[in-house]
Order: sequence, then structure tokens, then C-alpha cells
Amino acid sequence: MILAATGDVPVTLVELGVVLLVLAVAGRLARRAGVSTIPLYLLAGLTLGEGGVLELVTARDFIETGAEIGVILLLLMLGLEYSGEELVGSLRTSRRAGVLDIVLNATPGVAAGFLLGWDATAALFLGGITYVSSSGVVAKVLEELGRIGNRETPSVLSLLIFEDLVMAVFLPVAASLAVASGAGETVIDVAIALAAVAVAFAIALRFGDQVSRVVSSPSNELLLLTVLGAAFLVAGGAEQVGAPGAVVALLVGIALSGRAAERTRVVLTPLRDLFAAVFFVFFGLEVDPASVPSVLPEAAALAVVTAATKVLIGMWAARQAGIGLPGRLRAGTVLVARGEFSIILAGIALAEGLEPELGAVAAAYVLIMASAGPVLTRFADPVAQRLQARSGS
Repeated sequence: MILAATGDVPVTLVELGVVLLVLAVAGRLARRAGVSTIPLYLLAGLTLGEGGVLELVTARDFIETGAEIGVILLLLMLGLEYSGEELVGSLRTSRRAGVLDIVLNATPGVAAGFLLGWDATAALFLGGITYVSSSGVVAKVLEELGRIGNRETPSVLSLLIFEDLVMAVFLPVAASLAVASGAGETVIDVAIALAAVAVAFAIALRFGDQVSRVVSSPSNELLLLTVLGAAFLVAGGAEQVGAPGAVVALLVGIALSGRAAERTRVVLTPLRDLFAAVFFVFFGLEVDPASVPSVLPEAAALAVVTAATKVLIGMWAARQAGIGLPGRLRAGTVLVARGEFSIILAGIALAEGLEPELGAVAAAYVLIMASAGPVLTRFADPVAQRLQARSGS
């Protein structure tokens, strides 16, 4: 009855079916090639948007809503990986490496933005895009290569946590800068956004156990409904006061701990994977594929510079922890990949119409870095083994 009454629904279902099958093929290709799925999902979006091989007609609105859900789920699940104590501990142990990481990896992006003739806000966004590693890609590579128990891994994870915390502060500031029309409005919007994040962070740290008890349920269905309902509610409320809802969803994840967090990860993982894929496709849809080739030289140059700076900071952090040269090389190369946060930042910039070229530069940059990162760290392992043999350690 619904299909008969609404003529667009069958077309939408067909288009969604095509999108999901294209993603399935892309994911299988990525798995066989041993690379992240993110660049192939971006390419899928580029081919399905305006100017692509097949342009979507009716499914675009659904995919846009799904992309918003995908961002929330990505950061919610990221928050579930950390406890409040781990966050505070990482701030203490990795603050020097974390500050150096900001300087080495955000500065090239900001400088490139100015060299391209962009304004300060667009340049700041590009600095954020080049700064932050992909926690999802790095965690997946560490697991696939069996490095979770390696001595250098705590240094890597501490840097990732530090970066995620920086982004929890940077995202509301960047979003406020993108929409504000004057200095006074900018200050007010930034203050409101930071206050909302600070309140959510305080609740996550101080009342995490109580939140976990309220949310917990022996039923997976009820647990799923409760966590998603809470995440969407606080994300929507945060958006109403000018704070990025996805960042507050990250703090909801941090507030959950123990058994509740473990079971939530299990029940939410399939949904996260689905809507995260939709998010990357939607970003690709927003970028004109004809604009990407023209910015490839700039994106490639930026990729070379920031791959080197990320390797340097990873090696330095591992050295501070007393790790030998092979472990330092593994730590540096595994951090090269950029992904979800970079695309989230670029998506905000695109939505606000900051700089026409920013979306294309970000897409090309992430395509390069998300592909090259896992490859570099796989090549680094044999090199590290040879270094280990030569050093006799």
C-alpha cells in the first residue's frame, strides 16, 4: 500500500540497493588489497554524484540523513573505546608528544590553505584535516598485523586519544567559526559550544558509572534503543545550542563503561559500519569528481609532507617511552592514515560553503593517506625486522 501510494519509494529503494551493492563490492576489493575501505567508499560516492557515472535521483535525502547518523555513530563508538580515567591518563603521559603533533601536522595544512589563497577559517579547517590520524584505520591495522601487544602500541594509542580529545574541542570551535558572521557572534558561538562540550565531558568523567547503570539492560534490543535514543537526543540538543552533536555523542560513549560499554559495542558495530559507509559515500556525493584531478598535485604534496611529519612524531613518542628503532618505525608509520575526522571536518566546511576547492582537496588527500597509511606500515614491518636483526636487540 505504501509503495503504491508513494511513487518515489520504489525508485529510492532501487537506488539504495545499488549504493549498498557498490559499497559491498568496494569493501571486498579493499579487503583483498589489504587497504582501508574509506578511500574506496569515497570513490563510490564520487561515481554516484553529480558528474559521476550514475547520478542518484531520489535517494540523496535519505543518504544525507544516514550520513548524519553515521557521524554520530562513528564518534559514539569511538568514545566507547575509552574510559574517563584513560583520557585523563593519556593527557598526562602524551601531552608533550601531543602538542608537538599539533605543531608538526596542523601547520602544513594551515600554511597550504594560505598558499592556495584561502581565508583563515578555510586554512584552519585544512590544518585540522591534516592533523588528525584515523583512529579507526589505525586500530584496524594494529589488530590485523597482530601489533596490539607490541611495546610501542601504548605510545600510539596515547597519541590517538590525545588527538581525539583535541578534536572534541576543535570541532565545535571550527563549526562556530564556519557559521558566525562577525567577531562578536563568533566569540559567543564558540563559548556556547565549548561550554556544552565541557558540561558533557564533566558528566562523562564524574557520573560515568551512574550513566552506565541507567543505560544497562539484559536485553540487547532495549540496550540498543536506550543508547541510540540518548545519543540522538543529546546530539540534537547540542546542535540546537551551537555545539556539534557528534562531539557530544563521543562524550556519551566515554560516559559508558564496563559491561555496558562492551555490550553496546557489540550491538552497535553493524549499524556503525553501515551508516559510516553511507557517510563516506555522502561526502563523495558532495564533491564534483571533475574538481579532484586539478587539486591532486597540491593534495599529493601535502600528503608527502604530513606523512613524514606524522612518522616523525610517532617515532619521537615511542622513543620517549624507551622503544627501540624498529618499534619507533612501526609506531610512526601506523599513524600516517587519515580518515573519519578529516572527512567530518571537510563535510562541515562543504555544508557551510567555506571554500569551493576544500572538499576536493580533502577528498584527494584522504584518498591518498587512507590508502598509503596501511601500505606504509606493512612495508615498515619487514624493515623493522631487518633493523632488529642488525641491532641484535
